[in-house]
Amino acid sequence: MSFGFPELAAIRLGYGLSPLMPPPADVGAVLASVDTAGPGPEAVSTDDAREMSLRLREMGEASKTAGEAAAEEYRAFGRMLSRMMLTDLQRRIARAVDDPVGFGERLVQFWSDHFTTRPLGAAVQPLGLAFVDEAIRPHVNGRFEDMFFAADTHPMMLVYLNQNESRGPNSTFAKKRKAKGFGLNENLAREALELHSMGVGAPYAQKDVRELAELLTGLTYSREQGFAYRPQMAEPGAETVLGKSYGGGKRDGLEAIRAALTDIARRPETAQYVARKLAVHFVSDDPPEDLVQAMTAVWRDSQGDLPQVYRVLVTHPALADTLRQKVRQPYDLLVAGFRALGVSGAQIAGLEHPLNARMTFDPMNGMGQPWGRQAGPDGWPEEAEAWIAPQQLAARINWSLSMPRRMLEQLPDPRELMQASLGGTQSAALAWAVPKAESAAEGVALILASSDFNRR
Repeated sequence: MSFGFPELAAIRLGYGLSPLMPPPADVGAVLASVDTAGPGPEAVSTDDAREMSLRLREMGEASKTAGEAAAEEYRAFGRMLSRMMLTDLQRRIARAVDDPVGFGERLVQFWSDHFTTRPLGAAVQPLGLAFVDEAIRPHVNGRFEDMFFAADTHPMMLVYLNQNESRGPNSTFAKKRKAKGFGLNENLAREALELHSMGVGAPYAQKDVRELAELLTGLTYSREQGFAYRPQMAEPGAETVLGKSYGGGKRDGLEAIRAALTDIARRPETAQYVARKLAVHFVSDDPPEDLVQAMTAVWRDSQGDLPQVYRVLVTHPALADTLRQKVRQPYDLLVAGFRALGVSGAQIAGLEHPLNARMTFDPMNGMGQPWGRQAGPDGWPEEAEAWIAPQQLAARINWSLSMPRRMLEQLPDPRELMQASLGGTQSAALAWAVPKAESAAEGVALILASSDFNRR
């Protein structure tokens, strides 16, 4: 069977084919679609997150003295905030299911994982949503340096990497409180260099980590006062990072931090590291070197203009040459499965708790990807071996058997589903097996559980 760029782009760059919409017609359609990945009307802001956190605290205080009704109201509000992680997953899936191309939503997922955060506790859950809506979505089709600054100075990142605990050892704040032992926290500085930009093994030293950490002192966030740069907490004097001096004299606060992060974002090591990471995510666990170098060169020449880098990825022959070399992560698989069956975003958005959890979070958890619960700041693994252990494969098969019957009143003809979901890319083995299925349920499950569908 034959297929062309539209089918290839939908499967490899988006979330798969759907009978509800045509695949992207050409490269221009794929690249233009990224503009639709910006914040939607449901976006959560840091101010929204602060208000919800403050309200939770106020309700908690009131519940101690205002009787059982107030206590139950507090518990109910806490449960609602705790479920915002599920709400986030639900709205992200609904948006991806409805996206005609899907490339923009794939990029949101990629960059959100590149700048991994993990909101722990009911009071912080809304801030996790605000991070994606404020730091990732507005910059996904802009310059890397702008996303880098927005992500690494966002309140969610400050909370996640304990930047709120970092004080300049010689700052006015620390000197007045010597007995409390306030000091430097290097978490954010280390991840900014090691995971978010230049990569492990890049030519930076511990001294660069420490001086960047000193430069970052003063960045704070609290639900009472919000985000702020507090000079009294900052280490005085200039800091030298990778051979260049920042700040000093009258500290210029955020501007010195922005200057340092911009210079780091423009370094050739950052171009090489992040371009390779994009190629690994979209193309192959071991991407062709000419693709990586082509993306790196455009990154350097354009100073990290992401649309230009994306164009190299979308137009490179490696996209076709490496078909099926990537295992779909559980989130990708769920979205692709819903799309293939013609499930709409409205249907996903209409799922009420706990059915929403049973149809989204629970199967992802069984497949090894609990939403919002990455093990560390390096995010989800890319290599195929991380997603195809026996227990995880069993979870994928169970989902393939149960999900279609729960989401659809009538199952599609498996032969039609195979063509609609794989668009001519199906293997000869699957094309032979599907028509021989004993029932529609068995045929549908055979497709969704197949290697053809679980790889892109």
